[in-house]
Amino acid sequence: MYRTNTCGELRIENVGEKVTLAGWVQSIHNLGALTFVDLRDRYGITQLAFNEDAPEELRQMAGKLGREYCIQASGVVTERYSKNKNIPTGDIEILVSELNILNASEVPPFTIEDESDGGDDLRMKYRYLDLRRPIVRKNLELRHKFAFEVRRYLDQQGFLEIETPILVNSTPEGARDFVVPSRMNPGQFYALPQSPQTFKQLLMVSGYDRYFQIVRCFRDEDLRADRQPEFTQIDCEMSFVDQDDVIDLFEEMARHLFKEIRGVELPKLEQMTWHEAMRRFGSDKPDLRFGMEFVELKDAFTGKGNFSVFDEAKYIGGICVPGCADYSRKQLNELTDFVKRPQVGAKGLVYIKYNADGTVKSSIDKFYSPEELAEIKTVMGANDGDLVLILSGDNANKTRIQLCSLRLEMGDRLGLRDKNVFKCLWIIDFPLFEWSDEEQRLMATHHPFTMPNPDDIPLLDEHPEQVRAKAYDFVCNGIEVGGGSLRIHDTQLQEKMFEVLGFTPERAEAQFGFLMNAFKYGAPPHAGLAFGLDRFVSIMAGLDSIRDCIAFPKNNSGRDVMLDAPSELDPKQLDELEIKLDLKD
Repeated sequence: MYRTNTCGELRIENVGEKVTLAGWVQSIHNLGALTFVDLRDRYGITQLAFNEDAPEELRQMAGKLGREYCIQASGVVTERYSKNKNIPTGDIEILVSELNILNASEVPPFTIEDESDGGDDLRMKYRYLDLRRPIVRKNLELRHKFAFEVRRYLDQQGFLEIETPILVNSTPEGARDFVVPSRMNPGQFYALPQSPQTFKQLLMVSGYDRYFQIVRCFRDEDLRADRQPEFTQIDCEMSFVDQDDVIDLFEEMARHLFKEIRGVELPKLEQMTWHEAMRRFGSDKPDLRFGMEFVELKDAFTGKGNFSVFDEAKYIGGICVPGCADYSRKQLNELTDFVKRPQVGAKGLVYIKYNADGTVKSSIDKFYSPEELAEIKTVMGANDGDLVLILSGDNANKTRIQLCSLRLEMGDRLGLRDKNVFKCLWIIDFPLFEWSDEEQRLMATHHPFTMPNPDDIPLLDEHPEQVRAKAYDFVCNGIEVGGGSLRIHDTQLQEKMFEVLGFTPERAEAQFGFLMNAFKYGAPPHAGLAFGLDRFVSIMAGLDSIRDCIAFPKNNSGRDVMLDAPSELDPKQLDELEIKLDLKD
């Protein structure tokens, strides 16, 4: 036995016990006659003491120790003279009588502490060392507890966890697939699943009316903080349910998770339509932790002043920033530069400062009278001391999205996006289709199997862009955490969907014929939802990136810098697969 106890469990009541610990050297304090070593494992830190009465051989061995040495130490638990109230074991130390160096360590490339001196790339290259940091370990422990509670809750609700295949057919509709060549079938390829969508629908046809799976999904797409090329979903599907049934059950699951993991009681959640969310916040995932709702100002400016930008704009929207009328010219210029960034795309920013003394200062005050600007104050619901920021444009939704970026930026600047506050809601009534500039055609907003609102089915032929989906997203703190929809379970309606999406009957049959054929055999009404486990955990942990709650993540370029993957294949492997590379310059 390498240890009798962990480095996190001994307390003052253990004084006098003979124990053996094993772990890694966190730090060494050599005080001449006395040497103290902080020993760390997954469970905590315990101080080891080597006093002047210790055998010379033992003291010499202690003198050889370095950071991250893996060691075993035996001794008696004693009360510390100088107690450390910052750690649970701070009342005791181990008076070492026996020391065994299990494995020496090179000097680590960065400090193994919560506040590390290693940059992202360095820590990712040595991820096995980064994982030793307590702050990272806590994230993975939280992830474990989260997944455990999900399984426990869904099991109690009668769900069966069923695994679905990882090697599947390619589905170009949606994100780009990762493809896998088959040696036994030259020239043919599997794809890694973007989600188990079709399989879980087939399980409903098969009579397994409550399915779930904590499943890996793969998408070869551009990355950002809340995306990884491989990620984990809590994937669920139910039969004989409507939209309210799904929302009620998974809202209750979210309530259970927040209570168990963070001790937070979620209230009954608001349901907001997609159109309302875009109108009020310029986003289908609004952050409700703070106000600054949009106010439409086109009517308020019509017939007033002589500002051609506003006169020609189809949409004018503003936000009221409380208490920021004292913003300097430099600060306002920074905001203007922010909205002009390519990521935002606005042409400019208009401000109105309603000063605390009742005066008004604006970037457009030469175009509008003080009385006209005072009317805008009333429309905005602004008070003395507030700052109004305004954007305009020819495309209402595009301008709203720009204004949303500005709103979130102000929320960050004012510290209004507290990571320990959780504001959740459901977004419903999404458009069934959205226009793709890249494809120059309508695309499914969620996926091709989403049920249209029955009231809107007559619009599919002439006005498909007006059709609402029976779809719903779970949003928390401005992040889409999960989403789902009622599914089409009728072959004819599914064929109509493919037709609107521009699928030829042959293409629809080739890619999804198995599903449409299954619908002919008594497919039940069904619906589902999937939560992004990584995103959900990162919100619970108060993290900025999902990478920090994944054991071995990829970087922003989709690379594993530790493994140096992806990498080139050996020519022999390419020959076996009958693959010849013809790379573009």
